[in-house]
Amino acid sequence: MGNPTGFLEIPRIDRAYEARETRLKSWSECVRPLPLAEVERQAARCMGCGIPFCHTGCPVNNLIPDWNDLVYRDQWKSALETLHSTNNFPEFTGRICPAPCEAACTLNIDEAPVTIKTIECQIIDRGWDEGWVAPEPAERPTGRRVAVVGSGPAGLACAQQLARAGHAVTVFEKSDRIGGLLRYGIPDFKMEKALIDRRVVQMHAEGVAFRPGVHVGAAVSVDILLGGYDALVLAGGAELPRDLQLPPHELDGIHFAMDFLTQQNKRNAGDAEARAAPEGTISASGKHVVVIGGGDTGSDCIGTAGRQGAASITQLEIMPQPPEHENKALTWPDWPLKMRTSSSQDEGCERDFAVATRRAIGAGGHLGALECVRLEWTPGPGGRMMMSEIAGSEFELRADLVLLAMGFLGPHRDGLLEQAGVTLDARGAVEASVADYRTSAAKTFSCGDMRRGQSLVVWAIREGRQCARSVDAYLMGESALPL
Repeated sequence: MGNPTGFLEIPRIDRAYEARETRLKSWSECVRPLPLAEVERQAARCMGCGIPFCHTGCPVNNLIPDWNDLVYRDQWKSALETLHSTNNFPEFTGRICPAPCEAACTLNIDEAPVTIKTIECQIIDRGWDEGWVAPEPAERPTGRRVAVVGSGPAGLACAQQLARAGHAVTVFEKSDRIGGLLRYGIPDFKMEKALIDRRVVQMHAEGVAFRPGVHVGAAVSVDILLGGYDALVLAGGAELPRDLQLPPHELDGIHFAMDFLTQQNKRNAGDAEARAAPEGTISASGKHVVVIGGGDTGSDCIGTAGRQGAASITQLEIMPQPPEHENKALTWPDWPLKMRTSSSQDEGCERDFAVATRRAIGAGGHLGALECVRLEWTPGPGGRMMMSEIAGSEFELRADLVLLAMGFLGPHRDGLLEQAGVTLDARGAVEASVADYRTSAAKTFSCGDMRRGQSLVVWAIREGRQCARSVDAYLMGESALPL
């Protein structure tokens, strides 16, 4: 704790966004980094708590007070080493993690937590700028081979850790580029894809082989992988979207959010995706857009639709509007339920809560509106909240394009899991314990969203690292890899 009174003397200052008008004209990242001197001032606000509650909020176990103190002392390279000791990809989490660490910060009791996410992001960004991030190949190979299926944050973290332990790792990805939902589910204005590309270059120099465009379970069988590798890691994510039956279902203009986001990310990458996409070209240009679902994916659809030139954007949420402020005495240091407004929502959209969508309205096969109804939420048996429609509250909402962003139900059933023969849990995810990440199938492991269900990038990185340690121990009898 370099400055014991820093939290009393220095107000919280965080990164700002470009002006709304500027953001809506660009697909580039829209956050303005703080000057380095201000980052060091913000790091001085860390209280160095005897019990660092920020650790309870950080799934990847970042050593937050340690690198805050190092930044305050202008020891940025040491701060980067400390950050990398727990987190393979802080440039990802520093941009798209919701920062549960800040919710758990002791200063958040007064609504002014340390700017942990900003400091983390600027440590790694400076590390790349200064050339401090370099490949870390293993000293000697083990002679063992591992196949990792899926190149999202879990698969990449697992692969990098295993390669640094000396194993020969091959990452298989069904899409044409590496990155999973980091690549195709996160808009460029939140995280530019060059960040993924440079990590791929680093990992390739560490010995990781990448096989994009290979759909395991279709183009390549699981049996072939099991025959050629000493261990198999299933890290394919949870991409099966939750559907909403909107009769009549033959109307065009109703799409899953991920199809919409993927197409725009492909456009930004220069791909001619429209000719190949089975759902056809999806564009919000000049349309009245309705986004159903109030989470991060829905927010990403709003920002994308606004940049495409939507005539209007409305976001519907089935749950009631959360309070502006949480009751700290009841929630801290846990993640609170409260009203949040993302940069995309701030750019222009109408938000409506406690609304259910009944059916689609249109003519000639074209969508024109949605029939909606307002909901009342009341305690039911056992205190569980139950919803009921409010009589006479029906209304129509103009809609040329509806984007379904209601979350994901688990991994796709597209051959991989069936061929692997792994047991699934009650939610449809791969059953594997966090004790060793072993599945029910021989020499097969699973981590990330494919195992735990839809979650955060920081949880994926943690699971990838822990799974790598378990695989290493399985192959070598013991492991020196960190958790």
